[in-house]
Formats: sequence, C-alpha cells, structure tokens
Amino acid sequence: MTAPAVDLTQRDQLVMAHVGLVKTMAQRLAQRLPSQVEMSDLMSVGVLGLIDAAGRYRPSSGVPFEAFARRRVHGAMLDALRDLDWAPRSLRKLRRDLDSTIARLRHTLGHEPTESEIAKAMDLSDAEYSKALDQVRSLEIGALRQLEATTPEGSSLLELCMDPDEGPEARLERTEMRQHLARALGELPERERQILALYYEEELTMAEIGEVIGVCESRVSQLRSLAISRLRTSLRETLGLPKKKERR
Repeated sequence: MTAPAVDLTQRDQLVMAHVGLVKTMAQRLAQRLPSQVEMSDLMSVGVLGLIDAAGRYRPSSGVPFEAFARRRVHGAMLDALRDLDWAPRSLRKLRRDLDSTIARLRHTLGHEPTESEIAKAMDLSDAEYSKALDQVRSLEIGALRQLEATTPEGSSLLELCMDPDEGPEARLERTEMRQHLARALGELPERERQILALYYEEELTMAEIGEVIGVCESRVSQLRSLAISRLRTSLRETLGLPKKKERR
C-alpha cells in the first residue's frame, strides 16, 4: 500500500519553510541567463514547483524534502524557459560564424587563436566583438533546457558544448564524449580553463569568479562564452561532423 502524502497543513508548512530554497536556486540559475530573463519570473514558477513537490512528498520515503523539492523546482524553472523565443536565426548564424572562425584559425595558425585574431578574422572592432560574445551567451538557454538536477557530473558543460541543432548521429556514448571534452579542456587557454573550473566545479558565480581572476563580471561571461565556442569546435572536429549549412 502506498504511503499517503502530507496533508494540507503539512504541505503549507513545507512550502513556507523552503521558500528560501527557491530564491537561492533562482539566483543561481539567473547567473547563467541573459539579463532579459527576470529572476522574479523564475521564482514565481519555482514556488509553483515547490508547492507541487510539497503536495507529492511522502515522509516515509526516507528522502529529505529539500532533495525531493530541488528537482521539481529546478524542472519548473527550466520548463518556463522553453516558452522563451530565445534563439532568433541571426543569433544562431552569429554563433556559427564564431565557431567556424575559431576552427579555421586553429588550422591556419596552428594554435588556439587569440581574441584579437578572432575579432580581426571576423572583421569586427573590439566593441563589436565584445557585443558578439554577449549575444552568443544567450544561446546557452537552449542547452539549459536539457539539464536535469540529477544529470551526471560534467553533463551540463557537455550539453553546452554540443550544438542543439545536431541530430542524434552526433551524440556518442556519454563516457566517450566526456573523454573528448576532457582533452579539449586541456587545450584551452589557461584563464578560460580556470573560469570553467571555478564555474562548473567550484560553482562560483560570475561575480565571484571576476574577483578571483581580477576582471569584471561581464568579462568573465564573455570569456566563458568564448571557451564554450572553442570546446564546441574541438568536439565537432573530433567527431568529424560536417560544417553546418545556412538555412534558407
């Protein structure tokens, strides 16, 4: 016989006691999203996820409520992101241009291209290049949709490095893909590698990372986006995937 869920009074008590969890999770997720995504919206849907979790929770399961609630709150926030018109065609083209430029320069120069080399090859001024990196960052929402609170360690970074437009033929076994990713990480410029380690392993915010390495928060965001582009192009080359064609 299935154990009963909590009654309404217990449900309300669980919700009130864990509203702070929703705020913490919304703040953490907002750090990964473009500025147009309001944290208040994330909190609103997160609270709904919390209420749902409290109503379904069974103390007899032996699972702490916070652990049970985290997955549903996180899932509710990611579900809300699915409704955003987050990836206009022009933005996808910009990301493809950045990726192809990095890949081309890597072959012609024989090393990981510097930012000045990338900007010059794309015929962009410093200001235009910085803006391009900021715009490309917003595409990470697409990968965030696929994340779950219980995915294996390193999967979130792996998802960000894969092109969401690729078909299933591009998806190798996770273990093999993580091996490719580890090699690509080792080839990154030191500062970009440090940023990814602090963000994904230490779970520092962009602002906290900026304090550690001595740059502003927006610069950390740009370098992280650049590192993701480098990793994505490395994985494409490793997998031998064809260059993507522009959609008509």
